[in-house]
Amino acid sequence: MNQELTEEEKDTLKHVAIKLETFEKHRGNLIPILQMVQNNLSYLPSEALKIVAQHLGILESEVYGVATFYNQFRFHPPGKYPIKVCLGTACHVRAGDIILENFERKLEIPEGQTTPDRKFSIERVACVGCCALAPVAIIDETVHGHMAPSKVEGLILRIKLQEEMEERENKQHEPGQS
Repeated sequence: MNQELTEEEKDTLKHVAIKLETFEKHRGNLIPILQMVQNNLSYLPSEALKIVAQHLGILESEVYGVATFYNQFRFHPPGKYPIKVCLGTACHVRAGDIILENFERKLEIPEGQTTPDRKFSIERVACVGCCALAPVAIIDETVHGHMAPSKVEGLILRIKLQEEMEERENKQHEPGQS
């Protein structure tokens, strides 16, 4: 949970601190405040939890305890390419857990985490409603059905190659480039 904040996140955190003043300083506002923070930052960094605790006059551990109780809150920034692996019944019986393990192994992060470059994050989900396509993974809102462990590396590689091509294209269009 001690991931370094980007400059953009630091600026957003300053705005969040200002927005906190619109909330009365009582514990009953904790969940709406945490939701507001996550809506602004996409996750709950430890710096934000400190600010919330100070605003409400409660311990940071209390804020963290409430936030960890609810699965709607994230403590790691979502990746540019969020990966959701379905582990609902249909996907589970068709080895969805092995698909999840392959993503974890290839990206070298556990489920619930984000790669250090913030490109990928992995999340397990209960059901995505595509049972006929089981097992299913969703990458950046694109559904990939009939997943197999052998497809995982190819999907990640395709995204990385596409991003490299876009970067090259952008460099060619920069002023001063021919």
